[in-house]
Amino acid sequence: MITFQNYKYERPDLHAVNQSIDQLLEQFEAATSAEAQIKLIDDINVVRKHLDTAMNLAYVRASINTNDAFYSEERDYLDAHSGEVIQIESKFYNALANSKFKDALRETYGDQLFDLAELFVKQYDDSIKDLLNKENKISSEYSKLVASAEIEFKGETYTFAQMGQFLDSADRSVRKEAKLAMEEYRAAQLAQYDEIYDRLVKVRHEIATKLGFKNFIELGYVRMNRVDYTPDMVKRYRDQIHKHVVPVAQSLYQSQMKRNGWDSLKPYDESIVFLSGNEKPKDDGKTILENGRKMYKELSAETDEFYQFMMDRELFDAEAKKGKEAGGYCTFIQDYKSPFIFSNFNGTDHDITVLTHEAGHAFQVYRSQDLIPDYLWPTHESCEIHSMSMEFFTYKWMDLFFNNPDKFKYKHIGDAIKFLPYGVTVDEFQHIVYEHPELSPQERRAEWTKLEQKYLPHKDHDGIAALEGGAFWHRQGHIFGSPFYYIDYTLAQVCAFQFFKRSIEDFEEAWKDYLHICDIGGSLPFNKIVEAANLRSPFQDGTLEDTMTFLEDYLDEIDTSNF
Repeated sequence: MITFQNYKYERPDLHAVNQSIDQLLEQFEAATSAEAQIKLIDDINVVRKHLDTAMNLAYVRASINTNDAFYSEERDYLDAHSGEVIQIESKFYNALANSKFKDALRETYGDQLFDLAELFVKQYDDSIKDLLNKENKISSEYSKLVASAEIEFKGETYTFAQMGQFLDSADRSVRKEAKLAMEEYRAAQLAQYDEIYDRLVKVRHEIATKLGFKNFIELGYVRMNRVDYTPDMVKRYRDQIHKHVVPVAQSLYQSQMKRNGWDSLKPYDESIVFLSGNEKPKDDGKTILENGRKMYKELSAETDEFYQFMMDRELFDAEAKKGKEAGGYCTFIQDYKSPFIFSNFNGTDHDITVLTHEAGHAFQVYRSQDLIPDYLWPTHESCEIHSMSMEFFTYKWMDLFFNNPDKFKYKHIGDAIKFLPYGVTVDEFQHIVYEHPELSPQERRAEWTKLEQKYLPHKDHDGIAALEGGAFWHRQGHIFGSPFYYIDYTLAQVCAFQFFKRSIEDFEEAWKDYLHICDIGGSLPFNKIVEAANLRSPFQDGTLEDTMTFLEDYLDEIDTSNF
């Protein structure tokens, strides 16, 4: 059996790929029937999958080890030529949008493919190819800057991910010292973060205006494939978060301070829900992955098959190490029909959350692997329904990972509630930035500070100058690399909370609906996937209010006195 280490990478010959696509599209346009065009779409998709495979292999292997000269160079090469890759996609989508058999093709593929094609046509023409290459190159500068971190702490050198173990220490002095070490390191690079982002904002605004958009907000929504909701709907949703979620989050922070005997919540205290320390995994990373095998075997026949596939082919790179990029993600290696999970286990409860979260993504794409490439993944906010909901569907098995599962659950749910105001802060910040691209770095940080006061009024930065100066967002990679990809997490979280409620009421019925939306992949837009899952849209009045009531009641049932 071939494992990930033996998956073959070859630098794609973009000129040859372009020629192949051009020849197939010439035949596509000359085709005399929908059936002939469907066959040619199959042939085109083989070429697209092969190109995507090479790009993903280079990306994954470079992120596993940023010091690997070969894959670092390959990723730089592909970043520098990303405009050519988008050009290839653009030609395909233009052909779809202009097909003389479009109505018949819609019957085969559904409306979503053509909605996506129209959005893609809007976001690209050849005049911006070089600007796209420039944007990707600048974005990679940020990733490399974060990955290169070497933080001196107690005589050792750590990455940001590895420092997480100290931020969760039960010893307050250790937490404070670790936090100060991290923030001093970031503060020394503040001007670099600001300068990288300033260049990104300006190049994105230039791309948007060249394409005829008023600003990058409009283009950002097109890039995110937002078919069935608008900035106005998102604004009203943010208002609902402010009204119904911020008070619940503040109540949780107040309970935390009272329980722990604090007058305010310092930045090194915020993650400590209990003075005894947060619940930590009882085993190392290797054992966690093995316990995942037992969990997914018992959850369902479908998850058992999926997880065995992942383990047999070594499709995890789970533990934090020097030279490895921060964060976690799941991707899909198309020619090998293989999801791949990247994470940074660091001995905290997040190890379990990231495992179940990324497994949710991986399970979904494993189930929808035979759909056309355009439906392999749903749009981003829909993708996150699968990942976040999996975190709750696996609650029954948390005793495999923790000595006190209820302690973990209390924090996990509380963290998810508290995330919603932060998530809309990130979103509103980006709307302000791209509506006013002329803002200076100092003005941008001032806008962040105002949003903190609105959505995160508990914040006490304890005199740390960079944070008090509005630089907290520098650590949020999405702002740099994936603009507007953040409200998606909050929308999905509201859907996941509903699946959690339903899993308590009728696990089998909830799981059946979850499996259904994994199987349909990205063949529908967000609100239709929510409907297919028998959930309420987060945009619907009353959804957030009812969801918060359920969660508050659930948390009230957990006895925290012994934690």
